[in-house]
Amino acid sequence: MTSPKQVLKSVGPKLVPFFKTLAIYFVVFIPEDNPSLFAMFLKCLPILSLLLFVLMHGMSLGNEYTFSRRILIGLIFSCIGDGLLVWRELFLHGMVAFGIGHMFFISAFGFKPLNISLGIPMYIASMLGLSIWLPQQALIYKITVPIYTALLVTMAWRATARVRFFEELWTWTKLCSCVGGLFFVISDAIIGFHMFYSPIPYGQVLIMTTYYAAQLGIALSVVDSKASYIREEEESRKRQLLLDESEQEQGSIIGEGTDLRLRRLGTVGR
Repeated sequence: MTSPKQVLKSVGPKLVPFFKTLAIYFVVFIPEDNPSLFAMFLKCLPILSLLLFVLMHGMSLGNEYTFSRRILIGLIFSCIGDGLLVWRELFLHGMVAFGIGHMFFISAFGFKPLNISLGIPMYIASMLGLSIWLPQQALIYKITVPIYTALLVTMAWRATARVRFFEELWTWTKLCSCVGGLFFVISDAIIGFHMFYSPIPYGQVLIMTTYYAAQLGIALSVVDSKASYIREEEESRKRQLLLDESEQEQGSIIGEGTDLRLRRLGTVGR
């Protein structure tokens, strides 16, 4: 398993653009009630830096980069959503973009191991939250927000399920995606409360801090994705080889037993 020191040494220099653009966003800090193209540009810069980060870890149409491609596309749609959410009247459009992004994140994280016992509490908690928040909202939100919430919670569930502490099969990059998925839920929960229930002091700072932390964690999951794919393929080939050998041994034993029975029958006939 890769140590945190090795991860930091490997990815640290590639994250410099992200932290620089993050600093620029918070130093300039355009309030959410002053939407503009410049505000959109500043908001999207850190995510554009993470897109570059993913590309720097390799990209092709090969199977070994399937995970990275899906994370990349998810980040692209997230970036589109970022730009749209600068204008409140485009909130629904931004939510659709983020929903598509979550679908690509979900496809990247996969459904193995399933870990239903982890997903059920997350869905129940989200339904309880929606039951409190939705009744006073407009009809369009009563339709679209539950759909988006289902995608968001599924993404967080799949990101978290990848970390198998008790089986000692976790890695630092899987832990990063887990933390990223949970931060995404926190960020969106703050957005919902801040925009539609009651304004939160320093709400924009809290929303963007947790959001950028979420996207950073998800982007970091690509660091060893190629190596993980190659390792899993090798393990799959070894399991298949053992299975083939086992079937051959069983076939040999069956064949020997059949020959022995035939010889005995021949002896009895004589």
